[in-house]
Amino acid sequence: MKKAFMRFGVVFFLVFCVPALVSAHCEVPCGIYDDEMRIKMLNEHIDTMEKSMMMIKDIQKHEDINYNQLTRWITNKDKHANKFQHIATQYFLTQRIKPGTKHYEKKLALLHKMVVYAMKCKQTTDMDNIKELKDLVGKFETLYFKEE
Repeated sequence: MKKAFMRFGVVFFLVFCVPALVSAHCEVPCGIYDDEMRIKMLNEHIDTMEKSMMMIKDIQKHEDINYNQLTRWITNKDKHANKFQHIATQYFLTQRIKPGTKHYEKKLALLHKMVVYAMKCKQTTDMDNIKELKDLVGKFETLYFKEE
């Protein structure tokens, strides 16, 4: 009886929990990549962080602050910064940027700066960080597709 229950628990975990833990594009070398879409996703996450920052600043201006809304916008900003960092690291850095390829070091430097500025977006509501992040993604996009 105990073994049957353990087996059920393992099967339940594998069927229902593992798929929820797996996200976006995996590291299996399937060859299915949509680099243009990932760049669009990076820009969409930046736009979402920017809107969140504007909403946070707006809520903080009011005398009677709605802390529930404030918390939701802060959480939203942080979530999209994390998603941005995930694409930059797990998609581009680990899967698409290969050692020894053209502009390798420049791409690494840009990706590192992008991840750092996404972190700064989590820490503050400074719009200069958004501007810098947009510029970095534009530079990375130009350099990345320059090869092709």
